[in-house]
Amino acid sequence: MSSPIEASRNSHFPNLMSLQSFILREEERYPSAGGDFTWILSALSLAAKSIAAKVRTARIEDVLGEQGGANVHGETQQKLDVIANDILMTCLGNRPSVAVVASEEDEEPTILRRGSQGGKYCVIFDPLDGSSNLDVCVSVGTVFSILRNDPNIPGAAETLQQPGTKQLAAGYILYGSSTVFVLTTGNGVHMFVLDPAIGTFVLVKSNIQIPRAHRSYSVNEAYRHSFPAGIQRYLDWAHQHDYSSRYIGSMVSDVHRILLQGGVFLYPPTKKNPTGKLRLMYEANPMAFIMEQAGGRAVVGSGPEPDRRVLEIEPTGIHQRTSLVIGSPDEVANVLTHLKAS
Repeated sequence: MSSPIEASRNSHFPNLMSLQSFILREEERYPSAGGDFTWILSALSLAAKSIAAKVRTARIEDVLGEQGGANVHGETQQKLDVIANDILMTCLGNRPSVAVVASEEDEEPTILRRGSQGGKYCVIFDPLDGSSNLDVCVSVGTVFSILRNDPNIPGAAETLQQPGTKQLAAGYILYGSSTVFVLTTGNGVHMFVLDPAIGTFVLVKSNIQIPRAHRSYSVNEAYRHSFPAGIQRYLDWAHQHDYSSRYIGSMVSDVHRILLQGGVFLYPPTKKNPTGKLRLMYEANPMAFIMEQAGGRAVVGSGPEPDRRVLEIEPTGIHQRTSLVIGSPDEVANVLTHLKAS
């Protein structure tokens, strides 16, 4: 017997399983749930719609290009980085269960309310990954992670420094030819697409499973000369075995393609960034949670334990960086074989 979702797809009616309806249905699994989680995801959904609208009209409204300042990482801020950050802060700030928010763009997290005031959750996000690509109309994205707030830890940064295994939910929103919302709450990975006709994210694919293997890799090979020897050995092997190179330059776009089609995404350490460049808490952890829930792997891919799960790293700072190898399990294993070779 087909499920209600499958029946809807097979009928002449449009898919009307919205993101909000999906989350409400998921909450039914937990009788003690009070709806706070739904409100947070609703805030993220609202922010995503607003950011998507700004991305579509960015050139018309003249909000492309550099803002003129730099973020905490010393990177030049784009105008839309600041706009997206403000939108997320506003939407999340209005949710009474959100205790702490932390943005990749800001040096310190923001305490909205204490646990005694109802603050149950912390939300971490990269407001607009790949924003430097907006000038040439390349897809960009928002990445987020939700953690439980520990009311016994007074410091905002300290309560956020939880390993990725502690994430309650994670996801990303991809702003491209369509606006895609990918979400996991630890019960599989589900994909929603914004239907502009009704202004709602609707479920288009549930329980996504990444292919075990696909002869494709994604890495910025311009830095090959600066990669560790093991990564260079892997690239030589991949070329010999007719692998395709697919690199967009926006992490959300690259990982989204791999999630659906298979392959491996690599962000190795370099001589300039010996510990890696990706932010552990804002980028690597949410993507690793999604990938593992879809049957993939996410490992550090460097150092004495290259096969260490990213989700097991104990953060020592909210802007901590890491290297990353993520994707189909067999393809990640191929990379690790070359990293471990003497």
